[in-house]
Amino acid sequence: MPFADVGDVRCRPQDARIFEHGWQSWSPTGRYRWTDAPPRAATETIQILAYRPETPVPDGVFQGEGLLAIEPDGGESGVVELWSAPGPEQVPSIRVREEGGRLVVSADGPVRHHRYEGGLDRALRAWADEMARGHAPERFPAVPPMWCTWYGYWDKVTDTDVIDNLMLCEHEGVGAEMILIDDGYEAEIGDWLEGRPGFGSLRRAVDAVTEAGLRTGIWTAPFLVGHRSRIHREHPDWLVGGAYAGHMWNQELAVLDVTHPEAAEHLVNVFRTLAGMGISHFKLDYIYAGALTGRRHEDIDPIAAYRLGLELIRKGAGPDTTLHGCGAPMLPSIGLVDIMRVSPDMAPTLLPKSGDISQPSQLGARLTGAAREFLHARWWVNDPDCIILRPEVEAREEWAAHIEATGGLRGSSDPIAALDEWGLETTRRLMVPTATDPS
Repeated sequence: MPFADVGDVRCRPQDARIFEHGWQSWSPTGRYRWTDAPPRAATETIQILAYRPETPVPDGVFQGEGLLAIEPDGGESGVVELWSAPGPEQVPSIRVREEGGRLVVSADGPVRHHRYEGGLDRALRAWADEMARGHAPERFPAVPPMWCTWYGYWDKVTDTDVIDNLMLCEHEGVGAEMILIDDGYEAEIGDWLEGRPGFGSLRRAVDAVTEAGLRTGIWTAPFLVGHRSRIHREHPDWLVGGAYAGHMWNQELAVLDVTHPEAAEHLVNVFRTLAGMGISHFKLDYIYAGALTGRRHEDIDPIAAYRLGLELIRKGAGPDTTLHGCGAPMLPSIGLVDIMRVSPDMAPTLLPKSGDISQPSQLGARLTGAAREFLHARWWVNDPDCIILRPEVEAREEWAAHIEATGGLRGSSDPIAALDEWGLETTRRLMVPTATDPS
């Protein structure tokens, strides 16, 4: 759908502030002066992985995905003009450009216009409350803290690493009540029920966590199909035609077509099988792929296909399990996930290697995470990403302060043995349940 003008704001553009909301978990989100250069994708691949692929932003405009707000006088009067999607099922891109001394807003789909007083923070909270009505639960119970394998062991994790840190968490009083086995246990991206030989036994790791009285979580990228996978080789008819999900894990990535009956049953069976092992927390990563444009078995909108995919996962996992989104389209996920990553990945380094703050770094995680704090306990439980505080982590004191300021999920991801005295004590202090009230 082409962009059409939907409103304007008469002001001096140089005085205005613009709030851009990004498409998915990793997409930069923040408040900018009109003269700022807001973050944009550094490469075409990053545009796919971390931004909205279908609507790259032209020069000279600001763009929000389902939400864009303008403070005409920079916040001095507290007036906020806000344009947004009508709901989770339709999420237009919304742009603002300067034209004749005014700011002109356009969108490629239906939008609602809101006018708030009291400043940007109050406006965002009020808008999030309105969007939640009829879509998200009224209350979110506290989520206990966890320990995650990712930032200590990456994709080379083993079942012994899981069990060793399970024991160290208890011995050192870290307070984890759930152990999340992240990427590295699976044979290939898409082959979630087949183990990587170097990992060892998933059953052994899950049983050890269960016997210790803790919950077990597991990572998947359920809508991705790597070109090396058995699924890609044996079931090309299960893939979304023409959909390209990027390049990661040294391979090209295709997309599972959840509208294909056999692919849908496969997806349900994956999560039913994992839940049957005793796993009750499912981290669903790279799920932007489910909303990519392409030829599907059924001719439905990409956002509708994405939401169908999450419903199928819930069907397989069961109603009492926890679904934890990451790399996920934000507005389309309302009401379908319990926890949502609201920032790019953390990293041991302060700055991203590419200069693009959608990519792993402490700076990107802090900036976007703080800008989305208003969503916590309104749409889901926020996940600001993991606590990593071992000595080699740059600016670790600042990262600890950021985590402490959020109400969201607390999860340590250091090898417990790698923590020094300050890191261990600070980790213990931060490992508390999530706040149940919105900020």
